[in-house]
Amino acid sequence: MKPSPYKATLKSIEPLVQGKWIQTRKINYEDPNGNARVWEMAVRTTRTETTNTDAVSILATLRHPQKIPEIVLTKQFRPPTGKVVIELPAGLIDPKESIESTAIRELIEETGYHGKFIKSSIDEMELFSDPGLTNANMALAFVDVDLTDSKNENPVAELEDGEFIETFSLPLKNLLEDLKGLCKREGCVIDARLYHYAVGLSMSS
Repeated sequence: MKPSPYKATLKSIEPLVQGKWIQTRKINYEDPNGNARVWEMAVRTTRTETTNTDAVSILATLRHPQKIPEIVLTKQFRPPTGKVVIELPAGLIDPKESIESTAIRELIEETGYHGKFIKSSIDEMELFSDPGLTNANMALAFVDVDLTDSKNENPVAELEDGEFIETFSLPLKNLLEDLKGLCKREGCVIDARLYHYAVGLSMSS
């Protein structure tokens, strides 16, 4: 059992000219009026040619014939925020890897759950994570987890040395209220994409 992500603390923040994983760029462009403009952006150095996509976010649904569906969520300390963030499981795409294989691999590594890939947003459109800051893009993968499968009886995450991730799940029903309650109790925050998803569910109910 790894220590709780809540035990992580920020020590300092220093200027960085160009990093190993993220670098900055200056964009010169022309606006619709023909005026010259400048924009500052960040880029990932890890994008592969296989998918031309940086990362996969995984909407993994726990399925059991006698239980209501729940989605798999994670808690981890995110240094740029200085806080523990509730997120969907996610990860970068490795060289020669597909969206599907990344989703299955990352779900096992971060949560221990073995799932069945259903579909991906990449077949419909390209999604950008923070278009005002970066060109980083992400695919949303839909994965079903069969809780009657013996591999999912006692899931154990295969975390790397520097990863301190807690896995939990919440019912789709009342997801927004459950997330807000959790943040109030524990002092954590919610990834904006997960919050938007929860708001969408609440508006459709």
